[in-house]
Amino acid sequence: MTTLQYLGISVRFIIVLCSAQHSEQPETRQVKGIVGTFFYFPERVLTSGNLLYGDLGNIAQVYPGKQSNTNLEKRFKNRLHWNNVTGVFTLSDLQIDDSGVYTVENGDAEEKMRHTFQLTVYYVLSKPQVTVHDNISCSVVCSVENGREVTLSWYKGGEILNQTSSPDHITLSIPLKLDEQNRDSYRCEAANPVSKETAVVPHSCIERDPSKVKDGDERTRGSLIIAVICVLVASGLVGLAIYLKRRNGHSHAEPAEQASTMRDFETLISGGQTRDFLQTTLHRWTGDFNRDPKDMQA
Repeated sequence: MTTLQYLGISVRFIIVLCSAQHSEQPETRQVKGIVGTFFYFPERVLTSGNLLYGDLGNIAQVYPGKQSNTNLEKRFKNRLHWNNVTGVFTLSDLQIDDSGVYTVENGDAEEKMRHTFQLTVYYVLSKPQVTVHDNISCSVVCSVENGREVTLSWYKGGEILNQTSSPDHITLSIPLKLDEQNRDSYRCEAANPVSKETAVVPHSCIERDPSKVKDGDERTRGSLIIAVICVLVASGLVGLAIYLKRRNGHSHAEPAEQASTMRDFETLISGGQTRDFLQTTLHRWTGDFNRDPKDMQA
C-alpha cells in the first residue's frame, strides 16, 4: 500500500470520526413559558438523572429508589419539582429571568442521554389603548406596554397598514389618520409569541364617519319634512273647517264678527304650538340646538 493510499484512508477516518462526534451533540429545542405559570420539561427521568441550568450547572438530582433533591439552587427553591410517577421535572411560578438553557440528563439507560431546551419566558400582553387626538379628522394613536418580542400593528380589515417593535423597554405607539369611510374596519393589535390583544377605534370617531352620518341625516331630514307637511295640512284643514262652519252659521253676522273669525283662523295657522314646532324643526336642520325656539318669536 502506497503512502498516498494511507493518506486517503486517514482522511476518510477523520471525516467519519468528526461526523460521529457532531451527531452526538444534543439538539437544542426552543420552548416557551408564560410568567406566573408552570413549565413541564418534556423528557422523563425515572430512576436517575439531573437537571442543569446554564452556567449554574446541576440544579436538581434524581437518585435510584425514586429519591430526588430539587433544592440545590436557592433561586429555584420550592419552585422546582420532580414527579416520581411520571419522571418529569416541573418549574412553577415562572419569572422572566428563568429564561435560559436547561439540560435534562437521563441515566436510566446504560448510556447517559442529554436533552437540551432553550426556555424563553414571556409576559401576557395587556390590551392596547387607542386615544383620539383629533375627532374631526379622526387622528388616533395606539399604544401598549412593551416587552419581549412585542409587535404593535394597525390593520384595516385583513390588511396591515403599519407595524412597530423595539428591543428597548419603552411604550410602543403608532399614530394613524383614518380614512373618511368605514372607520369601524380599523383595529390595533399587540402580539408576542404567547398572547395577542386587540383594540378598536373609539365611537367618537366612528360616529363622525361621513358615510354613516350622511345616511342618518338624510333619514332624519326626510322624516322631519314629512312631519312638517302633515302638520301644515292638518292645521289648514282644521282651520278651514272652523272658518266655513262659522261663516255658514253666521251668514248675517256683523263685519266685526267676520273679521274676528278670520283673525282666529290666522292665529291657528301662524301662532301657538304650530309655530313653535316649525321653529324647532328649523333649528334642528341648521344644527342650532343651543337656542330655545321661543327666543325666535321676537
